[in-house]
Amino acid sequence: MPVEWQTPEGKPVIEVDDLGVEFLKGRKRNLSLREIIYKRKTSYDKETFWALRNVSFDVGRGEAVGLVGANGGGKSTLLKMIAGTLLPDEGSARIHEGVAPMIELTGGFIGELSARENIYLMAGLHGMKKETVDERFDDIVKFAGPQVQRGLDLPFRHFSSGMQVRLGFSVITQLDEPILLVDEVLAVGDRAFREQCYERMEGLLAEGRTLFLVSHSEGDLMRFCTRGLYLKGGELAMDGPMDQVMEQYMSDLMGADHTRPTDATRAESWLKREDSRVRNRLRRDQVRATAGA
Repeated sequence: MPVEWQTPEGKPVIEVDDLGVEFLKGRKRNLSLREIIYKRKTSYDKETFWALRNVSFDVGRGEAVGLVGANGGGKSTLLKMIAGTLLPDEGSARIHEGVAPMIELTGGFIGELSARENIYLMAGLHGMKKETVDERFDDIVKFAGPQVQRGLDLPFRHFSSGMQVRLGFSVITQLDEPILLVDEVLAVGDRAFREQCYERMEGLLAEGRTLFLVSHSEGDLMRFCTRGLYLKGGELAMDGPMDQVMEQYMSDLMGADHTRPTDATRAESWLKREDSRVRNRLRRDQVRATAGA
């Protein structure tokens, strides 16, 4: 069904303003005897670094935004601050709609409870009423796969990591929240399950939801996102069309070894992006027509 937005059209649903977060560099260590006696130290020097600094952008209703950057560049940190699980030292990150967070999919599960009990627990933690879970229970289990179906009443700790992630993805994507925060989870599971995830994501986008995707997969980013953000050294280096942002990121990453795409390759990327956009628009129109029938 179409997304019910509380935010007026044209207003941002995600606002990030001069965001910054500072971390301690390295681990806490014990002082040596020399430092205590000769240098009269009572504590170790606290070296810090800025994981993110002066990051600002807005995201609107129905936008699909991909975030790229090198490992350790602050991508997951930014996503956690948008989700509200990490507080900034400077600036702010505000969300004006409900969020379906696909960041740590197994974080809310309890190993000693059964998979069945964990489905109700996870859905309830994200605000889904028991009656709604009852209605969607069969769909959740079916999407998670036959192995999960057969082990519904086993303790969750007996599930493999793949089964745990599949169940977590299945539960979270049943939420009705308008904003999807996704951190690499589309790369899990076998090929068949990834295709299931892709179809589910396309269906959610067709309903008009906003997507904020962190991924190292160029294919995933180009498939789902029309706008890209590039984090470099903890700062926002570029904000623009996804293909151009990806090209700049790959150029910085590979240097002289990077082969810039030809006009034909750019045209192919554009056609794929437009095809995805058209398919999502058609699905959205179909969803609206079904809801209005």
